[in-house]
Amino acid sequence: MTRQLSELICTRISHDLIGNIGAVGNAVELLEDGDMDFLDDIKSILQISSFTLSARLKFFRLLFGLDNANLSDGNLVKQCMKDYLQTIGNKNFPIVADSKNISAEKNRYMMVATMILADLFIRGGNISFEEKNEKLYCSATSDAAFALEKAETVRKTIYGENIEAVAWLAPAFFLKKYATENELPISFKIGDTLELVIG
Repeated sequence: MTRQLSELICTRISHDLIGNIGAVGNAVELLEDGDMDFLDDIKSILQISSFTLSARLKFFRLLFGLDNANLSDGNLVKQCMKDYLQTIGNKNFPIVADSKNISAEKNRYMMVATMILADLFIRGGNISFEEKNEKLYCSATSDAAFALEKAETVRKTIYGENIEAVAWLAPAFFLKKYATENELPISFKIGDTLELVIG
């Protein structure tokens, strides 16, 4: 992994954690003030923020960490994806993922695709994964429109047409580098359905 990519990933992870870390800090300050009128609010803040921090940290560690046996555990990967997606967006418009026939070798690709596609939803939807003929097919559907400008920027990044190093694109840069190292082609089609194919 290049230094620039490592910096992008660290910045993206920090961005995705800092808000909830701040919320925990604020809740602790309220507790220290001793105002019990806010006790229910404090409990809610701590519950939501601790779940979000735990889910995202587990997801990032599994996706971006060193290769280990945990990536071969399909149930663990699916649970990490499910928990991560619960921390994204509005709870009234959830993002749900389902997968079938995914080999252990494709689990990291599935996780980074989850992160990439989740960034492109506006009002929730579904992400589906299927592996056929050693190719990983990833598709995103939604009743609402996608963030199409962001999707186009992701497409350019995956195809090597974009060199602007911004943190939110870290997963796309990571996917491009990881797939290139393993000699796997990538295609990304934008329409009513977003279709990402790896392999």
